[in-house]
Formats: sequence, structure tokens, C-alpha cells
Amino acid sequence: MAGPLPLGDPAPADGLLPPGSGREAHGRDFGVYLHVPFCRVRCGYCDFNTYTSTELRGAKQSDYASQAVLEVDLARSVLERSGVAARPVSTVFFGGGTPTLLPAENLVRMLASVRDAWGLADDAEVTTEANPDSVDAEYLATLVEGGFTRVSFGMQSAVPHVLRTLDRTHDPERVPLVVRWAREAGLQVSLDLIYGTPGESLADWSASLESAIACEPDHLSAYALIIEQGTKLARQIRSGEVEEPDDDLEADMYELADARLAAAGYSWYEVSNWSKSDATVSRHNLAYWLGHDWWGVGPGAHSYVGDTRWWNVKHPAAYAQRIASGESPAAGRETLDAATRETERILLLTRIRQGLRVDSLASEPRREVAGLIADGLIDGRSAIAGTVVLTLRGRLLADAVVRRLTS
Repeated sequence: MAGPLPLGDPAPADGLLPPGSGREAHGRDFGVYLHVPFCRVRCGYCDFNTYTSTELRGAKQSDYASQAVLEVDLARSVLERSGVAARPVSTVFFGGGTPTLLPAENLVRMLASVRDAWGLADDAEVTTEANPDSVDAEYLATLVEGGFTRVSFGMQSAVPHVLRTLDRTHDPERVPLVVRWAREAGLQVSLDLIYGTPGESLADWSASLESAIACEPDHLSAYALIIEQGTKLARQIRSGEVEEPDDDLEADMYELADARLAAAGYSWYEVSNWSKSDATVSRHNLAYWLGHDWWGVGPGAHSYVGDTRWWNVKHPAAYAQRIASGESPAAGRETLDAATRETERILLLTRIRQGLRVDSLASEPRREVAGLIADGLIDGRSAIAGTVVLTLRGRLLADAVVRRLTS
């Protein structure tokens, strides 16, 4: 299971936000994230707040949609009573876990509760994550009828031995099939890949890239495997059962991904994300990087409105108890001070292609720009035009860039 929740201040039982949380809210988009914390099996690398059927201990998967609907209603009330102006929801994202372990009608019902609470923008993006073996054509058609516009399939790899190491259960040959079903239903399609799995060669990774590109998705994500403490994979590495990922090989894999995807017509818009066009970027994730507001529904979900960030209790049983009693499920929260907000702004905006305005930096970090250009970490032409944009080398060393701009 996931690690402990962050340290923070106690959250009030009524969930009300600090005074001023609604300041300038009209200048920010509002999104909703719905966390569905259920998985058929626990993948060996996963540190997300997810639970298999044997780990629920007093919570019922069949009750979850009703609980989420109650939190949406609570969220509407909390924002209204906290003086945060209501805005139509720009993006909705169902993540997990595996949201599509629930019946499609449950996801549609949860989306309807969001629509009823705030309304959806005319061009709202509505996404669900899915495993390739958790949906069929009928399921996807039901989602479209209910208002979904996009699906993100957890492909991870096309190579069987890599999938086994990751404890993924799907047959890689099913991926093109579910992509076709999603397209026929009218959904935009994203594929998620992972690179750097122990035992994965550059040739393996190349095969996965080619397989993903052949599906012609609208969007691709490629994430370096992170070994999280407390996971099965971390224990296997510690015991010597599998090898630790190689940083140099991961860098080669990233460069290969960027080259192959560019040749296939995809452009990077965030360090780990590529899209066919501006119309197919993940607008929900982009809103996180741009610092907009969102409410996270579900066990362990995080929210951010104004300068306040909070997180819900983790276990589905504890969450269900809070919701049933009419109490906010928030376990703790923090209000970001000016210095923290600035650090996070720099960290997030440097990750995206639209970049960070040079004139928005204080004088000391601004003086770092020339050195970052000289070191090949940011694009010189873009910087001269007034924006910090990472080069390919800079994307590989993004954390170092942030450190230099925030130290």
C-alpha cells in the first residue's frame, strides 16, 4: 500500500477552507479528480493508494460510487460556504487503482454528480484510466453515452517478460483491440508506458515504442520506473532477486522515446508526455502544472484550491465512515506560503513546453539563465525571447535546472 500521508495541520470536520481561498478563483480553471482505489492484483512496483479485495477490511467496492457522489455534494457545499465562486468543471479525471473495475454505469453516475454540482464546460475533457483487460466495446460505448471523451490505457510494455516483472496481467496483443474499440466509440486514446524495468533492454523498449506507435494513439506518456520503498519490487531488488534500474540506460531509453515519437509526429509538451496536437494534450494534467484548482474525491485523494492543499483519509473503510457521518474525509491540510508557492511554480512550469517566463523570476534566479543556456539545459532562442524551455538534455536533468532556479 502507499506510504503515510503528508504531515500537515488538522483539517476541520466541516471541511471549510481558510478565508480568502476564493480570491481570484475566476482566473483559474476548476477540475475534479475521482480516485477509484481498487485493483484486481497489486503490481509489484505500485505505491499508489490502491486495494485488492482482500485488503478492503470493512469497505465494499459496490458501495463506492454512492460514497463518491456524497463527497461531490459535500465539495459543492464546502466551496460555496468557503466563498469560492462556482465555475463549470473544465476537466474530470478518473484514476486509481483501476476505475474500470467498477461497472461503467457507476462511472457515469459519478460523472453525472459532478455535472449536477457545478456543470461541465462546453469543451470539458472527461478521462478514465483503464487496463486493457478491464473493458470491452460495450463498456467503452456506455462511457461515451455518459459523457466521457477520453481513455488512458495502462499499456506499460509490449514485451511479456517486462509485463511479468511489473506484475501486469494483460495480454499485450489486446492493446490494439481496445484502442480500436475506444476509437470506434468516439474516445480520444492515450497509452501509458513505463521504461527502466529490471531486465528490460533497449531493444525491448524499442519494441514497446513501435507497438504503441503502431496503435496510432492521440497521446502517449512514458515514465521512468521509480522504485518505491515498501513495494514488492523494492524488496526484490534489495534481496538481489532482480537488478536495480540503470540510470544511464534509462536516459538512453528516454532519448530513444523522444526521437521515435517525434519521427511519428508526436511533440513533447511535458517531460513525460507527448501528443499528436495541442487538441490531444491531457488538459487535466496540464491544469496541475499550471497551478489551477481541483477537488480530489476518494480515499487518499489530494485537492488544491487557492493556496490550500489537503488530502483525504487513506483507507476505503475510514473514508466510508467519514462520508456516512456527513463529515469531511480530509485528514490534513497545508496552506502554502509565498516561498513554497514560488518554488512549486518554477518546478511545474519548467516541466512543460510552454515554459516559464524569465521576467517572472526574481533577480537571483534570473542570473542563472545564461549559465543554463551555456550548459545546454535550456533553449537559448526561447530564453532570449523571454521563456525558459528545457532542451532534451534539460529534460533529462530537469531536477538540476529547478535547483539552480530556486537555490
